[in-house]
Amino acid sequence: MDAFVMEQIGEIGSAEKDVPDAGPTDAIVRPTKGLVCTSDVHTVHGAIGERENLTLGHEIVGVVETVGEDVDVFAPGDRVAVGAITPDWGSLAAQDGHPSQSEQALGGWKFANVKDGTFADYVHVNEADANMAHIPDGVSDEAAVYVTDMMSTGFMGAEHAEIPIGGIVAIFAQGPVGLMATKGAELQGAGHIIAVETVPNRQELARTYGADDIVDFEDGDPVEQIMELTDGEGVDAAIEALGTSGTLEQCVSVTKAGGKISNVGYHGEGEHVSIPREDWGVGMAEKDIVTGLCPGGRLRLQRLLRLLERDRVDPTLMTTHEFDFEEIDEAFRLMETKEDDIIKPLIHFE
Repeated sequence: MDAFVMEQIGEIGSAEKDVPDAGPTDAIVRPTKGLVCTSDVHTVHGAIGERENLTLGHEIVGVVETVGEDVDVFAPGDRVAVGAITPDWGSLAAQDGHPSQSEQALGGWKFANVKDGTFADYVHVNEADANMAHIPDGVSDEAAVYVTDMMSTGFMGAEHAEIPIGGIVAIFAQGPVGLMATKGAELQGAGHIIAVETVPNRQELARTYGADDIVDFEDGDPVEQIMELTDGEGVDAAIEALGTSGTLEQCVSVTKAGGKISNVGYHGEGEHVSIPREDWGVGMAEKDIVTGLCPGGRLRLQRLLRLLERDRVDPTLMTTHEFDFEEIDEAFRLMETKEDDIIKPLIHFE
């Protein structure tokens, strides 16, 4: 089968690989639609270390090709969404309420990390009954593919922020995850949503997804702008959706005492992140910094698919480019350079 791979740090290409086999609890899925993620770019640049001939990708929907003998929920021919994070549900971390961290930190992140990812003709899914979900008949593949990561991660950012109904929240960066955090904040009943972004088409989408104010960091210090918008009080919660130490510092600075800082950004560079000491109340301002990896599991996917089925959100507005699987290298290049106002490229496998 054909696969799109990280040959080594800094190099991508195509490779011919064997079709994977399904173990007793596993499934093999034939992708129909996929999305390229910036985290794949980080991986190729060495953020998680050396990898050789590793198939990239973690966001796909598709059709079940085969299932293992112990799979009860799915059968060949089913349309399914496959979670970007596929935990080991019997792990101690899962039993302790942290399935995305199964076996080790970030251990539920298997695709394009510790096993081949999803940019291939066929994809192996571990613990299929727990890590996939049926796509409702009324939901398109083009929409459903967003529940696998972008919706799940962005909404998690809003959930972890614990935004009070009517509260104020600032979301730093309006890439796909930040946009879904903005929509998640609206769904949770935030009273004032502030989006930090400078790219015009992302600013426009942020407003579509619920932002009341846009803070453009090219117009001045975003901390000062947010403090002015909140009459000097700051926000109840801030969401970091970029993955830089600077934006995390800004989140801490604008959050009022007792508030929440929710980090969903991928910090792919540097050895450390920093916290502004005084704005952190020298460590005693009761500002909680909460982190998280995209939640996995069939229940999570089903809930997000229900939002699509009931027209609560339209994630396809983030699809700015479309490519056939044979053109995926160009989609990857655009995600790396962020040219042509790209937000999210959709990949057609058939």
